[in-house]
Amino acid sequence: MQILFLGTGAADYDASHRHLSGYRRNASALIDGVLLIDPGPCVPDAIETFGIDAEKIRYVLNTHPHYDHFNKETLAALQKNGAELVTLADGETKRVGAYEITALAANHSIKTQHFIIDDGEKKIFYGLDSAWLLYSEVQAIIEKRIDLAVLDATIGFVEGDYRIFEHNNLPMVIEMKKTLAPYVRRFAISHMARTLHTDHETLAEAMKPHGIEVAYDGLTLNI
Repeated sequence: MQILFLGTGAADYDASHRHLSGYRRNASALIDGVLLIDPGPCVPDAIETFGIDAEKIRYVLNTHPHYDHFNKETLAALQKNGAELVTLADGETKRVGAYEITALAANHSIKTQHFIIDDGEKKIFYGLDSAWLLYSEVQAIIEKRIDLAVLDATIGFVEGDYRIFEHNNLPMVIEMKKTLAPYVRRFAISHMARTLHTDHETLAEAMKPHGIEVAYDGLTLNI
């Protein structure tokens, strides 16, 4: 299984920041070229930039309806090309093409879902926009054993920020990684806020001792 990070930034990135060094599109990801997670406003630009064949995208998942993760025009364009918006109830598992997808309730300010995507050989946990993982999510991770967990890292190393009740700072990510390491083979972070993070290279160097990869736009990981 392969994951391509189309965007790795939080909501405080927009097109006006494209000139900035280290610009990140709003967070979204593409699995095996066919399964898109979050049809946000930056997806069309990412499709063009990374040379993606949009007609091969068959399925779309959406974590939640915040504007940086869901855009009606983006979804409509994908559906025009034949993509299907896949919806699941919390705790539901559904067969979608070659994948078995499980939706899990997440800890965010509005109804949000995280996903476990299983192709029969490998499993990805995609968990952006949340604070500490809920107990039900941890139980699912322990049961299924995950090859790659993508965790929210919105707040960086900032402490005392009220947003820790719906997003992670990096000490939270590091603690979860220590705890989940027996059940997860590989960890990565995404959804970095422009105003709460340093440059990518500094962040990657800071996370390297913890065994946590820092995603960037265009990063492809083969699981």
